[in-house]
Amino acid sequence: MIPENPWVRIVIVNYNAGPLLQACVDALAIQTMPAFETVVVDNASMIHPISDLRLPDGRFQVRHAGDNIGFAAGTNLGAQGNICPWLATLNPDTRPRPDWLAELRAATERHPEATLFGSTQLDMENPEIVDGFGDVLSAFGSAWRSGNGRPVGELPEGDCEVFAPCAAAALYARATFESAGGFDENFFCYLEDVDLGFRLRLRGERCIQVRRAEMLHAGSAITGNLSEFSVFHSYRNRVWLFAKNTPWPLLLPILALQSAAIALSLVRPRARSYRHAAWRGVRAGLRGLPRVLQDRKEIQRQRVRSAWDIAQMMVWNPLKSRPHGRVQVLQIRESWS
Repeated sequence: MIPENPWVRIVIVNYNAGPLLQACVDALAIQTMPAFETVVVDNASMIHPISDLRLPDGRFQVRHAGDNIGFAAGTNLGAQGNICPWLATLNPDTRPRPDWLAELRAATERHPEATLFGSTQLDMENPEIVDGFGDVLSAFGSAWRSGNGRPVGELPEGDCEVFAPCAAAALYARATFESAGGFDENFFCYLEDVDLGFRLRLRGERCIQVRRAEMLHAGSAITGNLSEFSVFHSYRNRVWLFAKNTPWPLLLPILALQSAAIALSLVRPRARSYRHAAWRGVRAGLRGLPRVLQDRKEIQRQRVRSAWDIAQMMVWNPLKSRPHGRVQVLQIRESWS
């Protein structure tokens, strides 16, 4: 099956996902909204060769990156040549429910003012537990999936606004994605979706979290939770995230809060296992600041939202700046429109 007029291209960046990737592709094949195309970008998988993947039909193709180029560059590669009006990103460790695409498509019609949409992520092992409900950004330097670990019953009944979509299952207007240059490939992986969301927020774009667009997610199934790899990239990229995007009136207070938060988090006994990787990440982030500050000039030149608007989209309460807190969404304000 090859749809004549696909409305969305789905990009899946794969690295050794194996059976998880096959389950993801198979779930896409039975979507109730069949008018889509899918590009699987393989980052030179070795443990589970991409040749083992069974493509369901002509809507699916594989692109070979030739090396492990990361999620950000892999997604940009998969997006090249896209002529569909929308671009979706999907992790290989997800399994979208049959009406996932149909719900996203319907949301674009309900919210024509929005160019970013997020999906409701449920825990793969226990779908009664939320894996994520949009990305939250804290002034203390951290970002996380809202509602992670909370009961599904705590989710809102309908769509709402969030800071940014989690790229494990996100939808972007193609023109908007391309105008921003896609994901920042220097991030490699981790926080590249928050960075893109931040840049687009500064430019006045809106992000809607679609309650009924559900998918199952085996979070950190491939890179590992608190692995040296994930800790290094998370701590490095958080330095770049705020240095690039934070408006000047907020930059100094956020820098102070972030420095204190990092120091406090790493002196705790439980941080012993990943402290070295975290400090390596911070040092790498600081070394990369000259390039980041060059990027910042153009990003801030394009900013149309006030520093006050951006501040209201962030979490400033330290008691709420933790990944397993309650579900957090934004109150839509007229000045954001």
